[in-house]
Amino acid sequence: MEPFVLTTERLELRPFAVDDTDEVLRTVQDPDILRWTTLPSPYEHRDAVFFVEQISGEGLRTGTGFHLAVRPRGGGPLLAAVGVALHLLPGTWELGYWTAKPHRGRGYLTEAATEVIRWTFATHALDRLLWRAEVGNEPSRAVARKLGFTMEGTQRAAMVHQGTARDAWVGSLLPSDLGLPGLHPYLPPASRAPKSDVSAAL
Repeated sequence: MEPFVLTTERLELRPFAVDDTDEVLRTVQDPDILRWTTLPSPYEHRDAVFFVEQISGEGLRTGTGFHLAVRPRGGGPLLAAVGVALHLLPGTWELGYWTAKPHRGRGYLTEAATEVIRWTFATHALDRLLWRAEVGNEPSRAVARKLGFTMEGTQRAAMVHQGTARDAWVGSLLPSDLGLPGLHPYLPPASRAPKSDVSAAL
C-alpha cells in the first residue's frame, strides 16, 4: 500500500518513515512508555530502526499493519503514535497507541485514534477491533473508553513484557457499534429467559 496522510482538526497522521527514527528513539525513552508497552527496554537506536523500517514499513507494504506518527497540522514535533495491525484471530485488528510525555492531557491521542478507527472501518473489512493493555494501565483504558470500546474483562498471562507474562485488560469495538456492517453478520446472544422458562426446559 502506498503511504497516505490522515488529517483531523488539529493533527496530521502519516506512516512512520526513516526520518522519524531519531525522534522515536528520544520519545520512547520516557519511563511511562517503557513501563506500559511491550517495547524493548532499554530502547536503543536499533530498536527504533526496526520499528520504523520493519514493523511500520513492512506493515504498510503488506497491508497488515499501519503505524502512524501524529504531528500538528502544518508540521511540528511527534505528539503520539497510533497503530492498527491485523490480529491472529480472523476478522480482528488490534489498536495500539502512546503519547509523548510533553503532549499528554490535551486530547491529541483521542482525536488521532478516533480518525484511525474511522479510517480502519472505512477501508478494511473486519468483525472486531481489539484493544489490550496491561492491568493497571489506567490512562490507556480511559482513552479506550472515550473511543467507545466495551471493556470485556481480564485475560490472564495475555501479554509478555520484559520476559514476564502479565494479565491484560481487553476491550472491543465492533462495526455495529458505529452503525456499520462487519465482515460477517453479527448474532449476539439472545436475552436470558426468565427463570421459570429455564426451569421448564430442564
